[in-house]
Amino acid sequence: MKLLAPMAGITNAEFAMKLIPYGFDAVSIGGYDTDSETINAGAQIIKRGRKEFHFPKDEIYNVIENEVNTIKNNYPNITVSANLRATSPEPISEISNIKNLDIVEINCHCRQEELTSIGCGQNMLKRPDLEDYIKEVVKNSKSEVSLKMRANVEGVDNLEIAKLAEDSGVDYLHIDAMKKGVFDADYDLIKKIANETNIFIIGNNSVNSIENAQKMLESGANGFSIARAAIKGKLDFNLNDINLR
Repeated sequence: MKLLAPMAGITNAEFAMKLIPYGFDAVSIGGYDTDSETINAGAQIIKRGRKEFHFPKDEIYNVIENEVNTIKNNYPNITVSANLRATSPEPISEISNIKNLDIVEINCHCRQEELTSIGCGQNMLKRPDLEDYIKEVVKNSKSEVSLKMRANVEGVDNLEIAKLAEDSGVDYLHIDAMKKGVFDADYDLIKKIANETNIFIIGNNSVNSIENAQKMLESGANGFSIARAAIKGKLDFNLNDINLR
């Protein structure tokens, strides 16, 4: 899988369709806030100048549906995922009902204090109810399920989370393999998780060249995602030059 990763306030259908011709076979739109708590957190993030998607709770389903259909109408063979923030599993399960949405992605990744303070983003990884949360999404989802996690969060066992995701029935583990003080992906972590689980791994972080994409795959990832390297709406390299394992 060659995935365009979500960037809040940026990755919508219009942005995704600029990048698909560079060789992406999947896109993840969002992240989207889907309940009152995350929507309020998003509003606070916007106030301090960060980009965010911001829609009323009663409109978010239709917004995502329209974005998904816009992509599918133009690129019917592209896999579309929606990265979703929610304090409870119900909004994610509801959004999985969108007909053309292939994957719902549980956001255990964002690190903005407004989100972590309500138990969302990367602090989802520390929630005692995380297993129940994931299983509830998997059980009720009409689409496949991905979990996007930030690696090397203090107090979190990366491998334990990977095994929990696998045991809970998650289809994809999307790992931002960042490591504090290291200006490259944590390839050793990708290798460790690949060696000790059978879950489909999408490796993220520092994929800004053909060489780094290949290195991510050689470390054991089944696919990779790109975010910041695509933020200008273009890539300096073509993903069609990369062969997935």
